[in-house]
Amino acid sequence: MAEATLTISSRNYSSWSLRGWLICRMVGLDFETAVVSGADASIRAELLLLSPSFLVPRLDHGGISVWDTLAIAEYLNESYPQAGLLPEPPVERARCRSVSGEMHGGFINLRSALPMNLRALHHGFKVFNGAKGDIERICTIFEDCLSRSGGPFLFGPKPTLADAMYAPVCTRFRTYDVRLPFTADTYKDTILAWDLMTEWTEAAAGEPEEIQELDMEF
Repeated sequence: MAEATLTISSRNYSSWSLRGWLICRMVGLDFETAVVSGADASIRAELLLLSPSFLVPRLDHGGISVWDTLAIAEYLNESYPQAGLLPEPPVERARCRSVSGEMHGGFINLRSALPMNLRALHHGFKVFNGAKGDIERICTIFEDCLSRSGGPFLFGPKPTLADAMYAPVCTRFRTYDVRLPFTADTYKDTILAWDLMTEWTEAAAGEPEEIQELDMEF
């Protein structure tokens, strides 16, 4: 029996569920995944961007329940400091926390204009101005982090919390055929080829379709 349970919503649509799952896998946590049905009203509100707060992903571990992706990350970093979820040098650790927090609390225009949908592919998708500023800022973050670390991940040869936080954005760039500068495009491909991302994407492909509203505008 696994020592922990991670409760998620949709693998195909939920960027926060993906982030929480990646973080748990990155630290080597022994956990099982529980999927809440898309018929649940609170889950539908989350996926349709109608709810400002929700309790998935949620990690239950050793009698402790933690929700919110950054809270899960900080909890696991304390529990498994040897896993390297955050870079060791203080300057880079602070930068990793900062760019992760920026994703956690920002980029609202991109979230609403380009919702996560791993099974979709929209060639020639028109990105409206509201999301373009968010995309430019994300590309700047990628360029800055990679120029400092040398890649292939944002803070060096191994993925960190920042890579887990920005991984769903990379799927959005693929889904909506977003044209990116070379560095950002190369990083996107690195993330999409990451073995953990491949595992998640394959699982998402077999997920039942329960949230029809998310595809209405396409």
